[in-house]
Amino acid sequence: MSEAMHEKIIGDMLKELHLPAIRECFVEKAREAATQRLSPEGYLKELLRIECAYRRQKALERRLHESNLPMKKTFETFELDRFDRKLVRQVEVLRDGTFLKRCENVLAFGSPGSGKSHLLSALGHELIRKGYRVLFTSCSLLVQELLRVKSQLQLDRHLKKLSKYDALIIDDIGYVQQSRDEMEVLFTLLAVRYERGSVLLTSNLAFSKWESIFKDPMTTAAAIGPSGAPQCHS
Repeated sequence: MSEAMHEKIIGDMLKELHLPAIRECFVEKAREAATQRLSPEGYLKELLRIECAYRRQKALERRLHESNLPMKKTFETFELDRFDRKLVRQVEVLRDGTFLKRCENVLAFGSPGSGKSHLLSALGHELIRKGYRVLFTSCSLLVQELLRVKSQLQLDRHLKKLSKYDALIIDDIGYVQQSRDEMEVLFTLLAVRYERGSVLLTSNLAFSKWESIFKDPMTTAAAIGPSGAPQCHS
């Protein structure tokens, strides 16, 4: 059997096994292994390293795609050094993602244009790189979606879908100052995630004025979390 036939058979088997990165490079790497006199184990190790790196990259791309995060709002484009040391220390603590394991919430306050949405977006990118699933949404779009699925009697199913995300970033929560229906679906979401998953919120309103949003201490407690959410003032 010719060398080309061997390569085709191996390529077909790798395709069946869903090993695309190895399938792409096994011939080239075999030649390199022969030149460098690598052992069979060394050759196999190199192929597996390439496949694992490929899969990690693809998983990262999938998490980024589903996150709906603004792609350019990362820490690379965020001027963190313009804020005070206390905020910088808070952000550095949050970047390791351990608060997600404790299901703690994060509240970011600041006037319009102060950078709070950019900050939480950048944090979302960081968490995704660490392997967490993140969803970014404006409060207005989220509430309208919750109202829509509720009208279709699918609210529970949608909340279960949202529960798969380690972090739910809700931008501009000050939007909800209108109907009771809007307040109720937001409360339902926060209550479902209470002590089960982290919520990261931005608001133009200081926390002391949140009664104008929720008008209900129970909803406010759900937003804060079980032991008091980390608060970032930008």
